[in-house]
Amino acid sequence: MDFFTNQNIIFYLLAYLVGSIPFGLILAKTFAGVDIKTQGSKSIGATNVLRVVKQTNPKLAKKLGVATVVLDALKGTIVLLIGLSLNLSYETLWAMAVLSVLGHCYSIYLGLEGGKGVATGLGVYIVLIPIPTLIGAIVWIVCAKVLKISSLSSLLGLIAVVISSVFINDGLNIGSNVPMYLIAFIILYKHIPNIVRLIKGEEKKVI
Repeated sequence: MDFFTNQNIIFYLLAYLVGSIPFGLILAKTFAGVDIKTQGSKSIGATNVLRVVKQTNPKLAKKLGVATVVLDALKGTIVLLIGLSLNLSYETLWAMAVLSVLGHCYSIYLGLEGGKGVATGLGVYIVLIPIPTLIGAIVWIVCAKVLKISSLSSLLGLIAVVISSVFINDGLNIGSNVPMYLIAFIILYKHIPNIVRLIKGEEKKVI
């Protein structure tokens, strides 16, 4: 079978290419005229969009921050929903999920640089393990309001998703939890600088 006409290969490429779209960078440049890759933490995620744009336009910063989270999540969700509608196997869907998060974290459009993968991880998890993801989202929101530290809240939410999924969706319909763990590992790996700052007590709060 020809490589580029194989349905699974097409969806793997689609998942990675769509996942690579840097919505935070695009929104900040288009609506606020700032390059978040050169300011703040230099990340393309919602937290840096909020932090950088807030310096000049607080109201716009909140809107762009929310839009970034939603779009980064949707770029993982939509491709998987299309795959579900075409009855792709769960093995294929989980591979697509991993590639979506890899795309966000190592975007082909940004020289394999990217964000931390939290929103895109949320987007793929909500399709494939919805109940654990909702539990994780609640933990994320509560921790964000109480702690006001984006990275710590995200990591606690991620841990909640993984732990609850082991009890609720063990095996992920494919007989293995490896893809879920792999996504979690990618997100944790991208947060290593944040984890170091948390240990040192230097991680900034989002107020």
